[in-house]
Amino acid sequence: MELSIIVPTLNEAETLAGTLEAAPPGAELIVSDGGSADETVSIAERHGARVVTGERGRAPQMNRGAEAAAGDVLLFVHADCLLGPDARDNIVLALEDKKTVGGAFSLRIRDAGWSLKLIAATSNFRARHLGTPYGDQGLFVRKSAFDQVGGYPELPFMEDVALVRELGKIGKLVQLKAPITTGRRHWQKLGPLATTLLNWSMVLLYTIGVPAGTLAPYYRKLRNESARSSSESAWTAP
Repeated sequence: MELSIIVPTLNEAETLAGTLEAAPPGAELIVSDGGSADETVSIAERHGARVVTGERGRAPQMNRGAEAAAGDVLLFVHADCLLGPDARDNIVLALEDKKTVGGAFSLRIRDAGWSLKLIAATSNFRARHLGTPYGDQGLFVRKSAFDQVGGYPELPFMEDVALVRELGKIGKLVQLKAPITTGRRHWQKLGPLATTLLNWSMVLLYTIGVPAGTLAPYYRKLRNESARSSSESAWTAP
């Protein structure tokens, strides 16, 4: 198995080095940048990553990274997430089942209090029992399956939800026991409870047919985000 790790970035100089350093040895590293004005690109290059650049937006950035990837398995990782040392071995083991097209890791949140630990547990329960992992859990997918569904739908919002939905139509998605650790920044502005309730409401509305393009401006307004980085400006799992 050849593994390509794709990291979408926009002004991620504070976190990117740690993410790349935690990548499994031998994996292809691709940083898909959306126009960073800080040291993101130079940090990526110093860590041996291939950098591709273009239009800002998580879905198009991840699709560009996938196009550049040489691996037969793609792993999409947010720029503030850390993989564990056994990440690659766990992916290999999961994909021994030919019915499995992809999956995700078990979510952990750094320096989490009880509320964030509960949120992580809820996300892991959903991924394990409903087969619906989201992007901050580190989505991995066979390249052939990714191409078959047309990659990430280039939506302004919910792109990982839409991808997982399409992948579930052609195969099985699994959750690994191996962890991926993310930062707390997504929950800091509104707080854990308000952020989670907002996320759940967005998922519900999207599920019943409200277009992602309609939901996105309301989500960003309610979060009052400046869209400083790709990790903060787009969807993160409830």
